[in-house]
Amino acid sequence: MRCLKQTSGDRAAFLLPILQQLMVDGVAASQFSEIQEPEVIIVAPTRELINQIYMEARKFAHGTCVRPVVVYGGISTGHTIREILKGCNVLCGTPGRLMDIIGRGKIGLSKLRYLVLDEADRMLDMGFEPAMRKLVGSPGMPAKEHRQTLMFSATYPEDIQKLAADFLKKDYLFLAVGVVGGACSDVEQVVVQVTKFSKRDQLLEVLKTTGSERTMVFVETKRQADFIATFLCQEKVNTTSIHGDREQREREQALGDFRSGRCPVLVATSVAARGLDIKDVQHIVNFDLPNNIDEYVHRIGRTGRCGNTGRAVCFFDPEADCNLARSLVKVLSGAQQEVPKWLEEAAFSAHGTTGFNPGGRTFASTDSRKGGSFQRDGASHLAAALSSGADDDEWE
Repeated sequence: MRCLKQTSGDRAAFLLPILQQLMVDGVAASQFSEIQEPEVIIVAPTRELINQIYMEARKFAHGTCVRPVVVYGGISTGHTIREILKGCNVLCGTPGRLMDIIGRGKIGLSKLRYLVLDEADRMLDMGFEPAMRKLVGSPGMPAKEHRQTLMFSATYPEDIQKLAADFLKKDYLFLAVGVVGGACSDVEQVVVQVTKFSKRDQLLEVLKTTGSERTMVFVETKRQADFIATFLCQEKVNTTSIHGDREQREREQALGDFRSGRCPVLVATSVAARGLDIKDVQHIVNFDLPNNIDEYVHRIGRTGRCGNTGRAVCFFDPEADCNLARSLVKVLSGAQQEVPKWLEEAAFSAHGTTGFNPGGRTFASTDSRKGGSFQRDGASHLAAALSSGADDDEWE
C-alpha cells in the first residue's frame, strides 16, 4: 500500500519494476492460445486513467517481448478480444469491462503474479468493491499469499485501509513517501468567497488573467459541466468539457483539444480529478467544491506537477461549503498557504464538518495499524476523512 503526494511519474513506480522482472524471467507474449494468461493485471477507475497507464506500459515495453493490452468501456468488445488474443502479458482495464472479458473465458488467471489497483481508495469507495472482490475470487486467481498485490493512491482514509487489508497479505507494507495526504506545496492556493449567483462572473474574471494558459475548471455535476462549457463558449472562451455521460470518442476528443491547446479551458467533473497527467496545466479552478477534502487534494494535483508550479483558485460559497471549511484550513496551513481570516471564522463556527479531526493526529495517509498516527519529525498532520456523499459521476 503506497501513499505518495501528487506527482508526475508515479505510474513508473510500479510499471518499471514489474516490466523489468518480466523481462528478466523471459516472459513473452504468444498469439497461439485461445485463453490468454497475463502475468499482470492493472485496474483503474476511469477510462482516461487506464488508457494513460496502458500508453506508459506500451512505451516502457517497446522493443521487448512483453505485450500490454488495454480494455475499457466505450470501445468494441470484439476489437478488444482480438487485441487480447494477439498476446497479453500486462492487462490494463476498468473494473466492469475487465470482469466482462474474464467472464467470456478469454482471460485465465492462473499465471497472475502482480495485481495493481491504481487510485485504490476510489476503487474501493466508488462502488467497485464488489467487482474487486469478484476479481480476486475468480477461478484460478492465486491467493493473496501467492501473488503480489499493489495499491497506489495519494490518500488512504482509515475506512478504506480496513477494506484494502482484505486484498493484501497480513503483514503488508505501508509506504508513505514525502509529505502525503495534503496538497502539493508547489501549487499556490487561493480561496475566494463568492455566492452561488456570482460564480460565473468570478470565473470570467479569473480566465481573463489566465489567457491562453491551460486551465481546468472543476464542477460537481455533469449537467453543470455542459452548462458552464456552453456559457464560456458564448463568452468567446474556447472551452471543452468531459464527464461520464459523454461518449468515449467525445471524451478523447475533449482531452485531445485540451492537450493541444485548441481549447485551453477544460470543464470537468471528478472523472478527471485523479491520475490524469496533462502537460502544462497552469491553473485549476474549483467552481464547485467537492463534498470531501480528499477530492479537493486530487483536483488541485492536476497542476504543479513534475517540479513545476501551478495555481488553484477555489470558489467558497458560505451557504453551501461550510462543511468543508475546517478541512480546507488544515490543507492550506499544511501547504504553507495563506488562510483568509473569513475562512478561519467559518471553520471555527462550523461544527461536525466533513473530514475534520480536532486532535489533528490522523489524516488520510497514515497507516491505520499504527493507531492512526504517523510520526514525521513534528510536521503537521492533515485531516481528511471519507465522506458519505457520492459523486454525481460515472467513474468507468
